[in-house]
Amino acid sequence: MRPFTYERARSPAEAAAAAIRNPGARFIAGGTNLLDLMKLQIEVPPHLIDVNGLGLDRIEGTQEGGLRIGALVRNTSLAADERVRRHYGVLSRALLAGATAQLRNKATTAGNLLQRTRCPYFYDTAQPCNKRQPGSGCAAIGGVTRLLAVIGSSEACIATHPSDMAVAMRVLDAVVETVKADGTTRRIPIAEFHRLPGDTPHVETALERGEFITAVTLPPPIGGRHFYRKVRDRASYAFALVSVAAVMQRDGTGRVALGGVAHKPWRVEAAEAELPRGARPVTAAILDSAKPTHDNAFKVKLAERTLAAVLAEARG
Repeated sequence: MRPFTYERARSPAEAAAAAIRNPGARFIAGGTNLLDLMKLQIEVPPHLIDVNGLGLDRIEGTQEGGLRIGALVRNTSLAADERVRRHYGVLSRALLAGATAQLRNKATTAGNLLQRTRCPYFYDTAQPCNKRQPGSGCAAIGGVTRLLAVIGSSEACIATHPSDMAVAMRVLDAVVETVKADGTTRRIPIAEFHRLPGDTPHVETALERGEFITAVTLPPPIGGRHFYRKVRDRASYAFALVSVAAVMQRDGTGRVALGGVAHKPWRVEAAEAELPRGARPVTAAILDSAKPTHDNAFKVKLAERTLAAVLAEARG
């Protein structure tokens, strides 16, 4: 690990200002992803800004009837919150499907959204990677692609986003709240928060330099039955080959988002009109522009079968 300087921020705006003053700085809370990347010298921030003392660790009701989740709420606390379990069950289930209990005790809401891809070529510093070094190329293209994206990729990157929580947040239409160095705030719909790779896969979110996440807001509960089904190579502690987050209503309508298939949580709202007809037409519409490789073409059929299992469970 390379040397770095360190400070503790006293307010969200101060944290954002510190990031502006120190080019290349990173915020650190749980550190469950960042520290690993620093040890591998994939991330080499010259300065760390500790944000753990900012009091952003509460879950509060909103005037609209939803929930405001502080950026520093730990994944364990979020999954266990009675309001989340009762009204946003898909979120609780997604969180419990990810990582180990020890990691969930440290990992934060904002950090979960910001975690970086687990593409093996990103982690191999001997290989070119446009995420790690813009313009160097993508070794994954033409390489082993079994775990990588089947949709939303580009000629510059075919990585997938690893978060389970973000897939549930997408199906719930969460909103990310931020603050900038000058104190101005912003609300970013989760659908617009994560970016597709295009020609700049190293730019992964809509955040501007120094912009700091303060909370994630959930809208009022939408009812229905909540499901999160994750298919992986082993029964626990593995990232998704395919995951399905769904909220189903009694009349067969609902919402669906997929994980493990794209650079961001993948939801196509127009495809949800097909839900009463079954998994095949829904999956066909969601993955209409899929461009799988020989190694990962199975993900398209796996997504259909996983959604079919969710729909069968929803029908009881």
